[in-house]
Amino acid sequence: MDLRRDDFKRSIRAPAKLNLFLDVLGRRGDGFHDLETLMVPVRLADQVSMTRTRSAAEPGEICLDVHTCWPIRSPGLLPVVPAGADNLVVKSLKLFQERSGSAFGARVELVKRIPMAAGLGGGSSDAAAALRLANRVWQVNWDDDRLAELAAELGSDIPFFLSQGAAICRGRGERVERLPPLPPLYFVIVKPVDALGSGEVYSVYDSIAEQKPPVVRGQLNRLIANLYLGGWHDVGMWMHNRLQAAASLLSPGVEKLRRVFAEFDFVAHQLTGSGSAYFGICRHAAHARRLASILRTRQLGLVYATRSCQ
Repeated sequence: MDLRRDDFKRSIRAPAKLNLFLDVLGRRGDGFHDLETLMVPVRLADQVSMTRTRSAAEPGEICLDVHTCWPIRSPGLLPVVPAGADNLVVKSLKLFQERSGSAFGARVELVKRIPMAAGLGGGSSDAAAALRLANRVWQVNWDDDRLAELAAELGSDIPFFLSQGAAICRGRGERVERLPPLPPLYFVIVKPVDALGSGEVYSVYDSIAEQKPPVVRGQLNRLIANLYLGGWHDVGMWMHNRLQAAASLLSPGVEKLRRVFAEFDFVAHQLTGSGSAYFGICRHAAHARRLASILRTRQLGLVYATRSCQ
């Protein structure tokens, strides 16, 4: 709600994502990797709120207040979320300030529900939400393409989160091809104690890449076709995460989760992103709730039952 010109506040949900397919096509000259990935946003989400401020200084100050809403039973799984210049929300707003020339500042409240260092894209989603909010409350009104260019400078996954729905992402992840709405997908996600940095996972991947066979030609298209048709039997055949082997070498918890998920009647299951979170696809909401309830008794980490969102 608009209160007054200098007290302009908006809130937005920042969803997590799951990688239903992730292939690494090669290493680039700039040190990054070329990817092809299918990402789906889910209802597990942070919330970002922003109030526009003025400041005597130029540009206006960016103040971030972080609240964590982790499940109560989460010993060893409570990371410290940075609230200063190291937070991607602050970095994104300062860069947007610089490029847009806005003199406004902001008070930002970030409510964290998405686990960190999990391959769920929480930091990237928060940054995208902050950019969308600032574009509106600072009345900069950049178009989507210009905002996406800035987002790509900040992080590979951020452009994906600037709009809604599933997408195929290529390049470093910044080339986003939106898909027609998928049917609802239901998931169980487990975030183990282990935290994995994407840099270390890619480093291990580079050391073992020559040992890994290429994916089947057209595998991503076959996966997408089966998702639209509800072909559950074949979804697991075509899902893929090239980074799972590397993540498993770094984290015994990843392989443990693979074995545990294989005990149950998931449609399919695998690592998301560079990990350490692991997920399974379920047939419907009740199926997801039942399997999540069982997995919580195994003390594997944080367990979530959620669904895709458009």
